Amino acid sequence: MQPIIDRFISYVTIDTESDSKSATTPSTQKQWDLANLLVTELKTIGMQDVTISDKAYIMATLPSNVDHEVPTIGFISHFDTSPDFSGANVKPQIISNYDGNDIVLNAAQNIVLSPNYFKDLLQYKGQTLITTDGTTLLGADDKAGITEIVTAMEYLINHPEIKHGEIKVGFTPDEEIGRGAHHFDVAQFGAEWAYTMDGSQVGELEYENFNAAGATITFKGKSVHPGYAKGKMINSLLIANDFINALPKKGIPQETKGYDGFFHVHHLAGTIEETVLELIIRDHSKLKFEKRKELISKITAKINKKYAKQFGEDIVIAVVEDQYYNMKEKVTPVKHIVDIAAKAMKDVNVKPIIKPIRGGTDGCQLSYMGLPCPNIFAGGHNFHGKYEYVPVESMQKAVEVIVKIAELTALPNYGLPVPKAKNKK
Repeated sequence: MQPIIDRFISYVTIDTESDSKSATTPSTQKQWDLANLLVTELKTIGMQDVTISDKAYIMATLPSNVDHEVPTIGFISHFDTSPDFSGANVKPQIISNYDGNDIVLNAAQNIVLSPNYFKDLLQYKGQTLITTDGTTLLGADDKAGITEIVTAMEYLINHPEIKHGEIKVGFTPDEEIGRGAHHFDVAQFGAEWAYTMDGSQVGELEYENFNAAGATITFKGKSVHPGYAKGKMINSLLIANDFINALPKKGIPQETKGYDGFFHVHHLAGTIEETVLELIIRDHSKLKFEKRKELISKITAKINKKYAKQFGEDIVIAVVEDQYYNMKEKVTPVKHIVDIAAKAMKDVNVKPIIKPIRGGTDGCQLSYMGLPCPNIFAGGHNFHGKYEYVPVESMQKAVEVIVKIAELTALPNYGLPVPKAKNKK
């Protein structure tokens, strides 16, 4: 396990936080630090055709070692980390033989990773955990995925007795700000299908995700001296509050799970004369997704009608933009690529946990770009914050799954059961 630990730590100690406010790709210059390291490392382990674009998209090839035709498959991860929490000066802590008790991340600041709150910890009792020091995120999202892919490729190169077809590797910037697939060259990648190694707990296998949109809603107002405001002042902050209250009370992230959709208000700032509200819209159902966007329009129209005479023009301006869609539509027609991953997990003694993603990955966008791309666990928990951790054994299992997928893909019918022919009467 030590090589995995060393490789992972070498990645997470490089700050690659992305920035949604930047117009460049990658969005931060520091992402190049890890990108260039990865190019060197891929060449060092023996990958072929290693390239990096002017926007820091990395691709590499492991040639086939069989003489029969095998589909080209790919594995993809992102090297940026979330701007939701600091990714600078990450100081990983290694907890060997975890005993199931509280883990003190930072004694000085009384920051504790406790199974009383994070119950998933208990399933890793006796394993080796890598945690933060309580002052940064860890970066397992998705440097664990990169670690697993590089380690698996190195293993296949060093064990040519394992037969496989051509395998492509892709590493992207800016996934955490929704741009990871924006400049991904699917034609250059050249895979028939791929897997993102970007899930959470061991066993996760996902091919459904939210349909997603973002909304920016601007509220206008009129500022008048409060002592003489009767019938004259229009407070945009209060109108924004009315708008939020018109949204479904239970349709928020903290009240939903599974296939439930939601509205998530994540930014609100303003003055009497102008307030800007930002929210995201999520739903697995395309029909419900469209209805959620329609609700934004209806609330906007209702408020505009209410203030039409007093304000003289639209007092609310809503801009809604789609972000990504449910990959299920693109993956279901090639469901065997999910079945292969599920069999690979079972073959290495991992129980597949097939469930919808309550979010999105590069894979959902890539699926709509012509590269069907289910998502496989990378092993980490509590992403985007100081309580993030990853069990080393989960990363090891992810490596085994990648190797097994490569092996299965080179077998007749991908190692899957051949459907029995129906008897004709």
